[in-house]
Amino acid sequence: IITAGLRRKPDESRLDLITRNVGLFSEVISSIRETGLKEGAIVFVVSNPVDILTQLATAYLDLPPGRVIGLGTMLDTARFRSLIASELGLAPTQTKALILGEHGDTMVPLPRYTTVNGIPVSQLLSDEEVEAICKRTASGGGEIVKLLEKGSAFYAPGSAAAIMAEAILDDRKRVLPCSTYLSGEYGMDDIYIGVPVVLGRNGVERIIELELADNELDSLQSSGSFYKEQLSEILGY
Repeated sequence: IITAGLRRKPDESRLDLITRNVGLFSEVISSIRETGLKEGAIVFVVSNPVDILTQLATAYLDLPPGRVIGLGTMLDTARFRSLIASELGLAPTQTKALILGEHGDTMVPLPRYTTVNGIPVSQLLSDEEVEAICKRTASGGGEIVKLLEKGSAFYAPGSAAAIMAEAILDDRKRVLPCSTYLSGEYGMDDIYIGVPVVLGRNGVERIIELELADNELDSLQSSGSFYKEQLSEILGY
């Protein structure tokens, strides 16, 4: 589990972290490669910007893509669920939701897949209220950085990482939105991005391809294209 990384500064986007973090991350990956990986090893990236660094890890390590996984939109999904629950005065455990795409400003919330104990969120909150929650979720990391002033989010990423680690170690076969390698799914290829997967002892055991509306799919593909441009620009990948 790789968590090494320089902390995010106030008013700095996750993508601004790339050039500052890629050198440090490359050293970590090189050390892993030199030390050697046991058969069946899984590399789990938490460091930000997570999608780009997970792709970098795959490029450097001789592992199947399903065994290199990023935290992805697990954290965004947890924040989204928490904010919906807070708006309704309920426990976050009562909400179920999915956020896809890049872990960052171009994430793709899916309100129509969001329920509160089985009730569609559209029956409990107005479109305007849901949209406001989506926007606050997307800027959640920056909000926390500004509040902490000298640090970045740690509790929620730690909690999300623990859930993913347990799913792998205990072979729980959980459906979770993780950063995983796509090779044609959702019309995207050679890219790491947050989508729902079945996570178990073998890492990503299956990618779940949802039926998305045209605007949802367009947003997801735009999210992927945006970060892939950054990847090409900064890493020459």
